[in-house]
Amino acid sequence: MKRNGLMSTAFTTFVFMAALASGWPMQAQDAKSLYLKMAPVDQYLMDRNAEIALARSAAPESIAKDAEIMVLGPKGYETAVKGKNGFVCVVHRSWTSEADDPEFWNPKRRGPMCLNAQAARSYLPNTIMRTNLVFAGRSEAQMFDALKAAFENKELPALEPGAMCYMLSRQGYLNDRAGHWHPHVMFFLPSTEAAAWGANLSGSPIFEDDNAPDRMTVFMVPVAKWSDGTSDSDDGH
Repeated sequence: MKRNGLMSTAFTTFVFMAALASGWPMQAQDAKSLYLKMAPVDQYLMDRNAEIALARSAAPESIAKDAEIMVLGPKGYETAVKGKNGFVCVVHRSWTSEADDPEFWNPKRRGPMCLNAQAARSYLPNTIMRTNLVFAGRSEAQMFDALKAAFENKELPALEPGAMCYMLSRQGYLNDRAGHWHPHVMFFLPSTEAAAWGANLSGSPIFEDDNAPDRMTVFMVPVAKWSDGTSDSDDGH
């Protein structure tokens, strides 16, 4: 399934449910007119302590309490808290979306995710590179051209087996269409057919998103509870 630009790189992953929303073409057109270019950098930044707390909310406390925490500063991502269990928690911004996402420059987007060690080594460098490029003034098109060159020149690592992350934050804001969507876990693989996992089929609990620019497929598995223990059904889902 191709994304209509809901998220990332991984964040890339929420298009399936967003596509079900009524009025999508009109919403996309409206969003594109709202987010024509990058907003001032300070609109993408957060209070440091608030961002640490938001990043930790991506995973259960048993994992997040010992995870490394990265926050976005005026010059890019930096380590705010040293970790000791191999996990890295970070809050994605809008430029981790796919090309032509109408909300590519939406400064409201906050996508907390907590990556395991394999994903931290092989997926996170993509996020950091994207961020460094846009902070250096690159346009959306220039950023994707640079990513393509980086993959071709093997400047970005191949995905490691077992790469995954938690996205269980009730406080996240993924885009104007889906809000915080649903609590879920994601698995990052080199380009893989959805049928290999039985994804996107009637009755299957697994959704698939093919992310061509990042040369990967993301499999999403919704779960019943947010990281704070509350039920997803509390939101009427």
